[in-house]
Amino acid sequence: MPDGSSRLPFHLHHFHGGLHLEDHKQESMQRPLQQARLPEQLVLRLKQHIGEPCDPLVKPGERVLRGQKIADTPERVAAPIHAPTSGTVVAIEDRPVAHPSGKSDRCIVIEPDGLDEAVGFEPVDVANSDAQTLLQLIREAGIVGLGGAVFPTSAKVGTAAAHPIRSLIINGAECEPWITCDDRLMQDRPDAIIAGIGHLQRILTPEETLIGIEDNKPRAIAALQQALDESNLANTRVVTIPTIYPSGGEKQLIKILTGHEVKSRHLAFEIGLLCQNVGTCAAISDALDRGEPLTHRIVTVTGTALREPGNWLVPLGTPFSHLVELAGGFTVERPEPIMGGPMMGFEVRLDAGTVKAANCLLVLNRDHRPEEHECVRCGRCTDVCPAKLLPQQLYWYGRARQFDKAEEYHLFDCIECGCCAAVCPSHLPLVQLYRYAKSELREQQRKTWKSDRARRRHEFREARIARQKAEEEERRRKKREALAKKKAAEGDAKAGKQVAADAVQAALERVKARKAAQAVEPKNTDNLTPAQQRQIEEAEARRQQKNSGES
Repeated sequence: MPDGSSRLPFHLHHFHGGLHLEDHKQESMQRPLQQARLPEQLVLRLKQHIGEPCDPLVKPGERVLRGQKIADTPERVAAPIHAPTSGTVVAIEDRPVAHPSGKSDRCIVIEPDGLDEAVGFEPVDVANSDAQTLLQLIREAGIVGLGGAVFPTSAKVGTAAAHPIRSLIINGAECEPWITCDDRLMQDRPDAIIAGIGHLQRILTPEETLIGIEDNKPRAIAALQQALDESNLANTRVVTIPTIYPSGGEKQLIKILTGHEVKSRHLAFEIGLLCQNVGTCAAISDALDRGEPLTHRIVTVTGTALREPGNWLVPLGTPFSHLVELAGGFTVERPEPIMGGPMMGFEVRLDAGTVKAANCLLVLNRDHRPEEHECVRCGRCTDVCPAKLLPQQLYWYGRARQFDKAEEYHLFDCIECGCCAAVCPSHLPLVQLYRYAKSELREQQRKTWKSDRARRRHEFREARIARQKAEEEERRRKKREALAKKKAAEGDAKAGKQVAADAVQAALERVKARKAAQAVEPKNTDNLTPAQQRQIEEAEARRQQKNSGES
């Protein structure tokens, strides 16, 4: 059981700017959570996370089961995709996807067979598993941040685990108007959220865990507090925070709960903090306690242009048009479908499939969109910016396509919360402009990176060729020197032999000359003994005899 300190008063802090907005939460909370029926086709995009897209592991015509992994990549910053139900893969092709550009992208199209047959799910022995094993299981389950950022959870938590974590912050703020999927989850599945928090605590061993929830969700606060009281989590508390937008932003929630500010271009875990969404915690519990990968999520389907708003547990890949049917259809002639909320969402095509980031389908009346005017330089956008930026300057630089100047004004610190656009009296689409500027800068950076990589590869190739040429020239030089030395040695040896032969020949010539000289030289017999004299005479007689015989 948590100690009594979890109910003591908690000192809250404040972030710069922010807005008090009409929340429009009740529209979708009138009915309990509903299970969405299967559509005729599921369209699963191969890139549903920050990082590299997945590669398909199945082929058209292949039958798949619920929970079967159908796409993956060896990249670390990635999360695999699993089949939400049993059926047949009918295509792997480009389809419209949920993206601000409205572009098409590679998708796996599954035709459900209605049997909903699943692979065998097995829970994990968490108590006897180390942190790395749990992180790998979280990755295999395809879990990403379900608060909207969709950063692969295993990569984020795994990187943070290498640092000492003081505070694990669980984000249940859900500050954007109209969206209630997290509120619904906290009311209906608080035990799963608490269990997921326990698994994160086992991996990260934080000093404390803070669950931040806005005060406009009293039932969710009560449900989570009760589940926490019944658990064995230590140093964990539910903290009620004021309802102010965008308190659910990571940096803003950190500021509210801890007073710390995450500096520009820095990450929270670098100062001992880590945020995770309540939906991510429930998905971690499903993966480890039940062995089920992420194949469904709660989606709020709401807006002034729908007949019956509500929350549905939706199979990933369900077309947005199917969600409109679940909510009773349109009530206006020119609907504007938005994935996400009115502040940070973007318009989507209805034939695109839901993705892991799809927390809400908001449908408004397009005819009620206000008319745009020129900027009047009122400065109200600066007053409400929670990132302490100068939105007006970013607007002018973005409009003039001076993206490098916009970057100097910390464009990438913009969290795209939409506060500036909400207070703009000229109704300028500021967030869309900032997104455009960011995308252009990223594209420039990508091209620069590719160009630099090509240049480095060319320089490396040229250096390699020059090195190989130098090595070859050195090898040839050494070969020439060795050959010259060999020839010199052979010449020296031949000269030595010639000298020796000449010496022998000279010696022979000297011997011959001496013998010849001895032959013509008169013999001095004055000093010979009588015996020697006789020997000479006998030899001379034999010689003469021999010569006379030959003649």
